[in-house]
Amino acid sequence: MSRDTVARKVGVSGALIQLVSFRLANEEYAVEVLRVREIIRMTAITHVPNTPHCIEGIINLRGKVIPIVSLRGRFNMMPADHDQHTRIMVMDVAGTLMGFVVDGVSEVIRIASSDIQPPPNLVTSSVDSDVISGVIHHGDQLLILLQLDRMFSEWEQRAFEAF
Repeated sequence: MSRDTVARKVGVSGALIQLVSFRLANEEYAVEVLRVREIIRMTAITHVPNTPHCIEGIINLRGKVIPIVSLRGRFNMMPADHDQHTRIMVMDVAGTLMGFVVDGVSEVIRIASSDIQPPPNLVTSSVDSDVISGVIHHGDQLLILLQLDRMFSEWEQRAFEAF
């Protein structure tokens, strides 16, 4: 059964979707698996002057230059040293390939769309709340589901297209 078939399969509790979960600090996040192009180990990043603090720089990925974003920086978290678990998740954001540095990639999971709960009102009243599309109870933890297309303003997305 293909990924698209599984993603569209409708069961008793709603459509099944596949997510990739990853860690930032001690929290678990998730994005739709179809948005992830690949996951690579940390590599040398070329720093670009005068870029926002969350932009670590650029890399050459098989002949294509892509911007690398620190999700810790984007979410105003304390920086952390990269280690053997650090990964770059190459994802499609509004038609642009971008790399996101995460502390580690956990797993690919399948859930029913009905298992996605709306984020609490306290969370949705914050500035970056558009990025959070829901919360999922998975095992003994909560996963924060991110909406990549809402992560950057139109101005920021146009700037990324210049890479």
